[in-house]
This record gives sequence, structure tokens and C-alpha cells, in this order.
Amino acid sequence: MDTDLLKPHPGATHKKKRVGRGSSSGHGGTSTRGHKGQKAHGKIHKWFEGGQMPLVRRIPKRGFHPPSREKPLTVNVERLNIFKGGSEVDPEVMRKAGLVSSRRKIKILGTGELNHSLKVKAHGFSRDARRKIEEAKGKAEVI
Repeated sequence: MDTDLLKPHPGATHKKKRVGRGSSSGHGGTSTRGHKGQKAHGKIHKWFEGGQMPLVRRIPKRGFHPPSREKPLTVNVERLNIFKGGSEVDPEVMRKAGLVSSRRKIKILGTGELNHSLKVKAHGFSRDARRKIEEAKGKAEVI
């Protein structure tokens, strides 16, 4: 027996209710929504609770976000190529070279390639950045 020959039993399937297609359809006029009111006029979002205080607002907030935490400034490995090979690069040297502008902590990221050996001092290194610096016979030191 082929599955494409199977048909549902008579009465087992229903036609889709087409609303708003004229009064002779039986679902014209108000389109099965009744007269006026919030439910007749527009859409109500799924989580609407009929004016009751919503669940999201009843449940207390959780966690803590320290206001003083600063994200570190990021510098990609490829931007360190402006320094001479064998030189020592620390946050102060990066500021003077214009790689970073403020006194926040600095993290070195691994985008790009490093062409020569450098001794890099920073507050953090990504795994890729550390690998690329060490592959170039340099040294990555966390301050």
C-alpha cells in the first residue's frame, strides 16, 4: 500500500474558518470578534494577564551589576606591528603611540598577525593573542 493513497476519514478534517469575507460567509461583519472592546480592536500580547500585575513584574529582580566595573580597552595584535622588533611594549608606550587613549586596563586580542618579536605587557591577553606573540618569539606578560 502506498502512503500517498491514504485519505482521512470523512468528517475528520475541517475547513479553515475564513473571517471578514462578507455576511453570507457567516463570519463577516465583526469577524467573530464581537462588538468593541480591547479584544475586538487590536492584538493582545500573549503574556497579557487581564490587567493583573504581570508575572515578569511580580517576580523580584536578581543579581548585581557593580557600577564601577570598567571594560578593558582592546588592542589587536596586528596593531602592535608599529613598534620595532625586540622592543618592550607596555600600556604607557601604547598611550604615547596613540593605540589607546585613556588610562583603563588594556587587553590584547588576536586579530591579525605579528611580524616581529615584542615583549608585551598588558592587563590581559586572549588565547590567540598570547599564541601569536609567542610564535613570533616574543613574550606576553600580564601586569
